[in-house]
Amino acid sequence: MPALRQLGDVIPLPAAVRPDSAGNFRIPADVSVTATPAAEDIAEQLVELLRRVTGRPVSRADGGSFRVLLEGSDDNGPLTEAYGLEIDRESVTLRAASNQGLFLALQTLRQLLPEERTTGEIILPGGRIDDQPRFAYRGTMLDLARHFFAPAEIRSYIDSIVQFKINHLHLHLTDDQGWRLEIPGWPRLTEVSGGAGTGVDGAGPGFLTAWEYADLVEYAASRYVTIVPEIDMPGHVNAAQVAYPELTRDGNPVGPRTDAEVGYSSLVADKERTYEFVEDVIRELAAMTPGPYLHIGGDEAFSTPPEDYRVFMSRVLPMAGKYGKQPIGWHEMAAVDLPPNAIPQYWRIEPADDGVARAAADGHQVIMSPADRSYLDMKYDDQTPLGLDWAGLVGVERSYDWDPADRLPGVGEEALLGVEAPLWSETLRSIADVQFMAFPRLAAIAEIGWTPRERRNWPSFRARVGAFGPRWTAQGVTFHRSPEIDWAE
Repeated sequence: MPALRQLGDVIPLPAAVRPDSAGNFRIPADVSVTATPAAEDIAEQLVELLRRVTGRPVSRADGGSFRVLLEGSDDNGPLTEAYGLEIDRESVTLRAASNQGLFLALQTLRQLLPEERTTGEIILPGGRIDDQPRFAYRGTMLDLARHFFAPAEIRSYIDSIVQFKINHLHLHLTDDQGWRLEIPGWPRLTEVSGGAGTGVDGAGPGFLTAWEYADLVEYAASRYVTIVPEIDMPGHVNAAQVAYPELTRDGNPVGPRTDAEVGYSSLVADKERTYEFVEDVIRELAAMTPGPYLHIGGDEAFSTPPEDYRVFMSRVLPMAGKYGKQPIGWHEMAAVDLPPNAIPQYWRIEPADDGVARAAADGHQVIMSPADRSYLDMKYDDQTPLGLDWAGLVGVERSYDWDPADRLPGVGEEALLGVEAPLWSETLRSIADVQFMAFPRLAAIAEIGWTPRERRNWPSFRARVGAFGPRWTAQGVTFHRSPEIDWAE
């Protein structure tokens, strides 16, 4: 193993780190794992991790040198993700009140271990970590509508993001270019608008069957990631109207769109067929989604008159609650009266937004995703071959050096559910493109969402993310070697 990592050399930086160099732990040849019975799944994951990095058998035994302890009960409260990690000369202990907390402890431990098998002695730095997140919601979004990514690619992305304690994956499933999720009763949505020639430039057709979506949801849940599905409306609906012209105002067919323009399509607010369609989609999506959230879009509805937008949202937002879900929407929806549990997601670059501030004052929680800081599809610099630049160039330091509690007047710490880093796919064509645009910036957003504000600083993050580079390389992740970072080899 290279030079001994320090206890706090992980991403995101833990809430409290107390190193003890006298407690460094040398992994023995006869390494073993013990666990409380309810933590068997995490214990088996630890066994596999130790087998991979040591190349040796790892046994399960009482009194093992690695201990996985499920202790206490938080009843799914604010400490669900809290954990402790203790390393001394005799043992390594992962401790939490939930299996989710133990899983997160395992992600921290993973970063202290080699990424690849090593034949040399493995030493873990001694001390204690006591950790819990700043915000409950730490997310990223992947746009499947402008370019479709297959289930295996999405699973790969999930595996990459959980290392940084990202716990929500928002899937943008529908837009003007394509409809990417099978909806029973409306087969042409995917037969027509998920088929060949859909996607920006006609590149990237495909869709998730109901079974594939359920399998993805289950895969994510096994890694404590909640899938947040989005059906964007009343705008961004050309793909739906191509499949079902009855959803247009005059019932006449519209042509498919493979450009990247926005704001030209709209569902019809005074047509009952609109709400039959929308309720069918929301009901089916809610039934397929065990997580608490449905994202209903609501952005860039430029061709929807303001009064029609208000009427549409007043009828559609309560449908999420009718089917047991909490609605999230892009922050434009905050211009209308919101159901009590609705969550606006701020995405623009302006320094203030009256609607979001009013929603926060009324007790609504807010997800912060300002495009000039958190949009992963923005170019890193003017030489970046992928991405857009309408929100400016967003380097790694710019992604890191801001705070969501300062972003909008009237939207302070207490109003924030968390942060999310969206990745729109107009310029993407492969999972390697996704990785290149996401990393290292998603690691920066993850630390903003997890680490106490007073513990974060750019020089520390810059050093830790530079040291992470060889791990991405070993994992086969195509990350951006930003010149802002001194990358370890």
